[in-house]
Amino acid sequence: MKIPLSWLKDFIDLNGLSVEDIARKLTLAGMEVDEILYVGLPMPVYKEGEKHEFKTNGIGWDKEKLVVAEIREVKAHPNADKLTLLDLYDGQQDQVVLTGAPNIFHLKGAGKLEKPIKVAYAKEGTTLYDGHAEGQVLMTLKRAKIRGVDSYSMVCSEKELGITEESDGIIILDDDAPVGMPLAEYIGDAVLDISILPNMARNANVIGIARELASMLGRELKKSSNQLSVVTSGQSVKELVEIEIGNSELNPRFVVGLIRNIEIKPSPYQIQRRLKLAGVRAISNIVDATNYAMLEYGEPLHAFDYDVLKQRAGNKKIKIITRVAKDGEKLKTLDGNERTLTAMNVLVCDEKGSLSLAGVMGGSESEVTDTTKNILLEGAAWNFINIRRTAKQHNLPSEASFRFSRGVHPAMAEGGVSLGLKYMAEWAGGAVAPDLVDAYPLPPKDAVVEITVNDVKRWLGIDLTLAQIAELLSRLEFKCEVMSDKVRVTAPNHRMDIGEGVVGVADVLEEVARSYGYDNIPTTTMADALPPQVGNPIHEWEEHLRDLLVALGLQEVVSYRMTSPEKEGRIAKHDDYVRLANPIAPEKSVLRRSLIASVIDSLEKNIRYNEAFSFFEVGSVFEPIKNELPNEPRKLAIAMTGLREATAWDVKDSPTLDFFDLKGRIELMLSGLRLTNISYTATDSYSHLHPGKAAEVKAGDKVIGAFGELHPLVKEQYELGDSPVLVAEFDLGIMRAIAPTYGIKTIPETPSMYEDIAIIVDESVLAETVEALIRQTGGRSVTNVRLFDLYRDEKIGEGKKSLAYALTYQAEDKTMTDADAAAIRNKIVKRLEKELGAKLRS
Repeated sequence: MKIPLSWLKDFIDLNGLSVEDIARKLTLAGMEVDEILYVGLPMPVYKEGEKHEFKTNGIGWDKEKLVVAEIREVKAHPNADKLTLLDLYDGQQDQVVLTGAPNIFHLKGAGKLEKPIKVAYAKEGTTLYDGHAEGQVLMTLKRAKIRGVDSYSMVCSEKELGITEESDGIIILDDDAPVGMPLAEYIGDAVLDISILPNMARNANVIGIARELASMLGRELKKSSNQLSVVTSGQSVKELVEIEIGNSELNPRFVVGLIRNIEIKPSPYQIQRRLKLAGVRAISNIVDATNYAMLEYGEPLHAFDYDVLKQRAGNKKIKIITRVAKDGEKLKTLDGNERTLTAMNVLVCDEKGSLSLAGVMGGSESEVTDTTKNILLEGAAWNFINIRRTAKQHNLPSEASFRFSRGVHPAMAEGGVSLGLKYMAEWAGGAVAPDLVDAYPLPPKDAVVEITVNDVKRWLGIDLTLAQIAELLSRLEFKCEVMSDKVRVTAPNHRMDIGEGVVGVADVLEEVARSYGYDNIPTTTMADALPPQVGNPIHEWEEHLRDLLVALGLQEVVSYRMTSPEKEGRIAKHDDYVRLANPIAPEKSVLRRSLIASVIDSLEKNIRYNEAFSFFEVGSVFEPIKNELPNEPRKLAIAMTGLREATAWDVKDSPTLDFFDLKGRIELMLSGLRLTNISYTATDSYSHLHPGKAAEVKAGDKVIGAFGELHPLVKEQYELGDSPVLVAEFDLGIMRAIAPTYGIKTIPETPSMYEDIAIIVDESVLAETVEALIRQTGGRSVTNVRLFDLYRDEKIGEGKKSLAYALTYQAEDKTMTDADAAAIRNKIVKRLEKELGAKLRS
């Protein structure tokens, strides 16, 4: 939010403080100043090496060379039809100034002006922005001849002074501008660009910021006693208008007032300038009054053409209705667009139909025009969640929706309407009708919190008396009742962020700290005992898993949990999803059901950047349960593709990663997790895996996951290159439930013996079956079995294969001899012959 310093000074005395001091105070209180824009006030001068605390832009105006002047006559240029010569008085002497400004061209040749025009006058040598250059380019006024006439000075546009980018016409100041006064003293300003966070929404207005400064500085907040008082006349608005609220949860309060016989014209220039510096376009005195009151007080207002409403009502009393829209209902808003509404939107209507989109934007049918004479002014309170959704749905960010979507207290509505009517009466004439029509079906309960001295000491670490606590909070307009051992605090009626109970205590203590000054709180050690440290076993187990996978050369990816059925359907089809009520984009409309799909998406996005990838992700998938929260099992997904070894001068033709590369990493991962009794079984149960190149992993009798090569038909749905893509997915819930095995063995005192055997078996016999029989037959004497060779050849028979195993023999109580080893080997071979029809290969 942009706030001109001159506007703040209407409500607080800031003498003795520089602009940077003010910005520093606000930033320390939680309202960070993003930038300071100087518009006429002297720019700060920094010494070499001095730190710049804030981003600073703008221009300072020379008090000697930029002054208020008056134009007394507009004459024709002797040699140019589009230029004029101005008879101008700068407070010291008469000047002849050449200009091409279109907004005074109509006065050319009209003779002496009955009422001189006040303008911003720049003398020779003044440094300004170039009004004809792109962006902000500084220039210095120099004497020159233009079409035969000396030109050495100029009357200024807003762009040349750095107020706005408007350069089409010169600034016409208000009639009371004192001729000869330095312009910097008359309208020189600085603009604070303040970041208003959601918890500071109450301060999205000038009075809110002034209140905060007054609290921090211990100065009085200047509120004129007649600020909201309005002189009224004529028939009461209560006799002319009634209000019907359809849903008080969505619209807890609605207030309207009436002003008659206004004149539409431009606002005073001082008002226009402040609005423009605040980032709001000046339109007319009536529209400007609604915006000015909103920026000053914090209550968004909307002006209706009363005569349009009266004509729509016929001879009846005007009835304003707030209700939810019907699906498909249409409304043409002030920006000229026709909006298609849904039942989520709230409308302000009369008995003929819709008038405005509540809290967001008015409708075009009842808008204020140049012929408007009577104004019905609305101030209301709306459900902030509903306004936020509506503004997002229709892509209609506005000053009103910015405030309503963060929460505006219903108590603000009456004061906002009164202030808006006051400004309309001042700037547009007319008469304000007596009374306001105020429908207030759901007044909120003001929070009441009790604070003790011990609370302040324990939470903030500072020693304050009850009187000091009450004084700090009173600065922020809290009502405080000092009791014997506590302060009873009632939240002011512009605050919606104060809770009750322990939350309310925290909220109020935050206000004590801000009013006291965060920078004044001393650094202390914590007085309370540290809470017991409680571990998070699930998190720690998953972190250990991540460490193992990274050590195995895999890289972790973290992807969005939101996806779309179409995107995920490339790898897995699911009938139902957990759908988001308000998705940020169509491709993020549901929560994922497959973690492999997320990792494959990451692989596809990165595939062209390297020749090999090994990704993994640990995360949740979301399984919908009707009328319940979804089940969120934790999964591990792995995806690998590319070359086994990176291309180098000594690596010419590296093979691509295959099934066994992934299987080896899985074996090491499971070993690192201390899971035993692992078995791998060929499977074709998974539609995304290549038949014949896929396996299911079991720990004991529990299936913990599956892995293999991505099915060619699935791979076609992605752009993943020519190399095989290997994927795996594990259920971490099942894996985590399996108790790890931490086996301890004594170091054997006897030497081991090593022997290789090769056996010929049928092609259908699994290697793990052979290994199991070897271990079972050899008993404790066979301490290790390792398959090291697979051989196929017609010499050993069709449909046959040779499996070669390295065996380790070792006895605990003696040194084994060759005869001992031969006996064990013969026993194993006979068992294999009997069970599998195997033959020892000679």
